[in-house]
Amino acid sequence: MTDSYDYIIVGAGTAGCALANRLSADPKISVLLLEAGARDNYAWIHIPVGYLYCIGNPRADWCFTTDPEPGLNGRALGYPRGKVLGGCSSINGMIYMRGQARDYDLWRQAGCAGWGWDDVLPYFRKSEDYYAGPDEMHGVGGEWRVENARLHWDILDAFRDAAEAAGIPRIDDFNRGDNEGSSYFKVNQKRGIRWNTAKAFLRPVLGRRNLKVETGAHVRRLLLEGLKATGVEFDQMGTMRSVRARHEIILCAGSVGSPHILELSGIGRGDILREAGIPLVLERRDVGENLQDHLQLRCAYKVTGIRTLNEQANRLVGKAAIALEYLVRQSGPMSMAPSQLGIFTRSDPSFETPNLQYHVQPLSLEKFGENVHPFPAFTASVCNLRPDSRGSIHVRDPNYRVQPAIRPNYLATESDRHVAADAIRITRRIVAQEPLKKYTPQEFKPGPQYRTEDELMKAAAQIGTTIFHPVGTCRMGIDPDAVVDPRLRVNGIEGLRIADASIMPTITSGNTNSPTLMIAEKAADLILGRA
Repeated sequence: MTDSYDYIIVGAGTAGCALANRLSADPKISVLLLEAGARDNYAWIHIPVGYLYCIGNPRADWCFTTDPEPGLNGRALGYPRGKVLGGCSSINGMIYMRGQARDYDLWRQAGCAGWGWDDVLPYFRKSEDYYAGPDEMHGVGGEWRVENARLHWDILDAFRDAAEAAGIPRIDDFNRGDNEGSSYFKVNQKRGIRWNTAKAFLRPVLGRRNLKVETGAHVRRLLLEGLKATGVEFDQMGTMRSVRARHEIILCAGSVGSPHILELSGIGRGDILREAGIPLVLERRDVGENLQDHLQLRCAYKVTGIRTLNEQANRLVGKAAIALEYLVRQSGPMSMAPSQLGIFTRSDPSFETPNLQYHVQPLSLEKFGENVHPFPAFTASVCNLRPDSRGSIHVRDPNYRVQPAIRPNYLATESDRHVAADAIRITRRIVAQEPLKKYTPQEFKPGPQYRTEDELMKAAAQIGTTIFHPVGTCRMGIDPDAVVDPRLRVNGIEGLRIADASIMPTITSGNTNSPTLMIAEKAADLILGRA
């Protein structure tokens, strides 16, 4: 490793791997990519069901936890974030989802020129390798493989039929700008194996002499000369090192890491930094604010007369059959994403576009990472796509190894609590339709005893949990308080950009991994002067 590079990228996650690929494509440009985690050579990263063994495992996860959440009856939640090459694309649910056209058009209408749906669609298509071939919405030949899931469950077909009976139409594709309806999720897999951004974007270009990748490199702070970012100081295996950037530093450390690094470097709210014992360099009050996340309500039902994963996964012979199927064909339950069937609908007709997303699963369990229940059951997990509640992520200690305070502030508004109550009611309406009724579904989460508006709001507080989509903590905008401008430059600091989910002004309507990849694609063009 030399002492200076043209560009230093902090974080080799979804955005960082793609950005390193694009910037280093010019052999005249030298790029250093820093990753706090290890290489993605842990076997469970690549077997799709292995997310169960990666989340909560320090081999691949930062293992963050939130502060106790008032809106969730004081519960603190695990807050997984990838700490490995590929970042969250190495441990997530592998669902390929862009969001709705309206999401991006609202960014543009708020002043973020170049970020409308028509502007960003070419970046989604650029990196895509779509299994069904190209059309006006999908691309082929890119690095980001998109395929159908490699398994099938009758219980999910029945739920989809019930949704149709309740007035929710069937559609073929969630990624054409309007995702209202039901469909099976497309996944980032290649023949039943997880396709993370380290495989897609980084591994093919590791031979480039102008690209250097350093793992085990935990950034301590940015090096500043006045209001110019000139380098990065990081701890690598117990040795403190520093490198210089001749042109720019790009933070791709995510919605937790990017604001934390800014604050550790003295960029943020003066009151927060003073309390943490960090000297203020630049007052930027929105650093760490505007946190948005999708809170899922896991509604679960016992069934009879139809197969679910619960009974198969609870028998030794069933487990053996699952393993054998994957070994021979790379299909079956070991190839499945956490959720297979998706539904987008509205909690109220007054919403212009769908504001609810379902992740329907042929299984049930008490909480993520535990064994499935010993009886046949399915889970209809539903989340509010556009919550009004806003949280924060802030430094609490000058020691870079101390995790920041994560306060999502779920269900803090009356409107979010009302949408949560409506979501449970809509789930019950779907389950009551004839295609599911014949399997005698019995609700046990949250439970049929919750009926009134107040009771359903209380139920949401008891069963709500994150679906791992934090965004917005380094908000993009044109107002003086925005952390980055529409070219992703940090306001007030020369030579510093941010390119990850933290720049989203408002959360996208769906899973956030592929929108983060789009941000990296656009960032590369902005940096290289092509946008």
